[in-house]
Amino acid sequence: MAISHNHSRPSRFAEFRFYGELNDFLPAEQKQVGFHSAFYGKPSVKDTIQAMGVPHTAIDLILVDGRPVDFSHCLRGGERVAVYPVFERLDISPLAHLRPQPLRCTRFILDVHLGKLARYLRMLGFDTAYQPHWDDVTIIDLSLQQQRIILTRDLGILKQNRVTHGYWLRHGDPWEQLLEVMLVLDLFGQAQPFTRCMECNGLIDPVDKTVITGQIDADILQRFEAFWQCRGCARIYWRGSHYEHMLRQVEKFNEESRRQPT
Repeated sequence: MAISHNHSRPSRFAEFRFYGELNDFLPAEQKQVGFHSAFYGKPSVKDTIQAMGVPHTAIDLILVDGRPVDFSHCLRGGERVAVYPVFERLDISPLAHLRPQPLRCTRFILDVHLGKLARYLRMLGFDTAYQPHWDDVTIIDLSLQQQRIILTRDLGILKQNRVTHGYWLRHGDPWEQLLEVMLVLDLFGQAQPFTRCMECNGLIDPVDKTVITGQIDADILQRFEAFWQCRGCARIYWRGSHYEHMLRQVEKFNEESRRQPT
């Protein structure tokens, strides 16, 4: 009779179930169902979940055998693990929130691929930091220093331990991304269109045309009475064809937002 000499350590299993939008990160066969996951040793629940592709920044509550635990909780095998996303409309205050408290002021920082979304957010008046040359380390540093929410299409950055506030965009189209951010974070009441510079993110203020004489073409000064200037880059705005185009975009956005289910 042949004898097997398998000296590998026996793997352990836990049953996982993910809820809500956390299923977006999972393969089809694991969505909306309970499934078993194997592991060795006693890994933390955070490391185990992130290995499945779910970033910790998207999680607000973990129950192990019905008991709330923090990210450092170590798995031993045989547990039932329920993982919940950020609760927007459900009060879970008696339980152990894993996410930090929402930022008091909504500010964003965007990764290299989201330049157009940055302009759209600024158009609606949101403080949005963006530079195409920033790497992940710089983005995380600035998000912590300036208390900004990271918006990204790269799951890798959201899995880094230092990240406290971040959101992974599901859509690839910038216009759909804008609507997604506004809906997920419930920001419609905070929008203040045309109060920020779309180029540098600075605030814009009304400026007397006598102050900007020589800074723009004389025919524009004659055709328009109202002007605004950015505090940061000194860019000058007026209600010309570019303004009319942006105004139509804002109106279109408002129409689309009203069609979304509540």
